[in-house]
Amino acid sequence: MIDNNKTLSEKKMAQKNKVTTAEYGEKEARAGLKTRLPEIETFPNQFPDYEITIEIPEYTSVCPKTGLPDFGIITIWYIPDKKVMELKSLKVYILAYRNLGIFYENAVNRILEDVVKACQPKKALVRGEFTPRGGLSSTVEARYPRGE
Repeated sequence: MIDNNKTLSEKKMAQKNKVTTAEYGEKEARAGLKTRLPEIETFPNQFPDYEITIEIPEYTSVCPKTGLPDFGIITIWYIPDKKVMELKSLKVYILAYRNLGIFYENAVNRILEDVVKACQPKKALVRGEFTPRGGLSSTVEARYPRGE
């Protein structure tokens, strides 16, 4: 007679070999998008037609699904119109991401939206170059005006 019941070690081995996929729902997808962050302050622009590039080499946040830290370089490029971002307030704003659960794509787009809200530039680009995890690296770009 054949015993169809698996032993405990066979069940553990089957579970170990089972390929699983993480379920990401709306909770993870929207994580960090509505969190209140420090305001980016500005001052009146004194000159026309120039570009500003700000590099933030120590960006950190947290994966909303796993809770593991994410690291990257955020670059903000913009052409100011009437307002220029004040850098100390931008630093405080970026530091607020340190313990925030947010996906890379959401972080880059949220930063762009907050930059546009603060200084209303003629054009802007936010690029996030994220440290490899599991052999994969990601670069995410968002532009203003959208669609350019």
